[in-house]
Amino acid sequence: MFSLIGWFSKLISSSNKHGEPDKALLIVVGAIIVFGIIMLASASSVIAYNTYHDSYYFLKHQFFGLVLGLAAFWFFSKVDYRIWRKYALWMLIASIGLLLLVFIPGLAGTWGTSRSWINVFGFSLQPSEFVKITFLLYLAAWLEGRKKQLAEVSRGIGPFVVILGVIALLMILQPDVGTLTIIALASLAVYFIGGGSIKHLIVLILLGSVGLVIMVNIYPYQANRFKCLLDPSFSKQEICYQINQSLIAVGSGGFFGRGLGASRQKFSYLPQAQNDAIFPIISEETGFIFSVGLILLYLALFLKGVAIAKKAPDDFGKILAVGIVSWITLQALINIGGMVNIMPMTGVPLPMVSYGGSAMVAALASIGILANISRQAK
Repeated sequence: MFSLIGWFSKLISSSNKHGEPDKALLIVVGAIIVFGIIMLASASSVIAYNTYHDSYYFLKHQFFGLVLGLAAFWFFSKVDYRIWRKYALWMLIASIGLLLLVFIPGLAGTWGTSRSWINVFGFSLQPSEFVKITFLLYLAAWLEGRKKQLAEVSRGIGPFVVILGVIALLMILQPDVGTLTIIALASLAVYFIGGGSIKHLIVLILLGSVGLVIMVNIYPYQANRFKCLLDPSFSKQEICYQINQSLIAVGSGGFFGRGLGASRQKFSYLPQAQNDAIFPIISEETGFIFSVGLILLYLALFLKGVAIAKKAPDDFGKILAVGIVSWITLQALINIGGMVNIMPMTGVPLPMVSYGGSAMVAALASIGILANISRQAK
């Protein structure tokens, strides 16, 4: 016990040698969180009252996740990010172990057709959210160590495909294709930044396309999502119901919106208004101006992350910074793109806005790592 406390104290004290975290990064993330809390309070009020007889049920639970997330942010922003390089292999093992937990009877929880949660002491936890961090940490360390060998198939793309394939298989079995898509795209970004060749990236994209075709044939509901993308009217009241209600919400918001709290779609018309479908409520209540403003905040986060990566003192920090901001911004774009029907719906939450404690803790922990990288910038 005392050795653990001493190790923790050493981690924290070692961070005091460096500067302050990037203030612009903190401002952007803070703005997203505050705006997200305000919109969640409005978007979730009706379903919370109808289900739990408490209009602030989801908001209260989100605050709990936010407190844990801020604690994770503080911890990771204080600890020298380079120490995680030592635990890269354990990070990979942890990634696989977390994904295996959802298949344990009595521990696993289900939501619709997906079993991506585990129940611990009455609380639900989504392991795949934390896999985004642990897997990126492993990849960053792995790519840094093999930078000069990535051109070799046996030392570069071969092991990369095997490692990503194991993670992909476990996520397909859940199934959680949305999160898998984000992890795969973020992995491609870090592979490229880490020194991977364009030819290998093309091969990876082709393999991913083949995998997508296979998944569509295994899970018919995935094919239905593509049908809704091409023609939202082919099953308005069943298969494409959510996307049609989402488009109604976005369109009815106009330029200035109906006003905060004045959404009509949240009155049991739009499913999952507090989760992955929160952006249409934002558009309906605050209009085009604030919707675009939120998108610009995510864009600013990405640009700030890239700037931090350029000034990182080593390749591990550079690769990790790009991976973190790629994950968060890609997830935001995939969520919003699905809600406005410019890409298939995936069911992934809007980062730091949608309801979900696991997602909030994972996102803020990763931002903490990014902040620590910025503290040690050149």
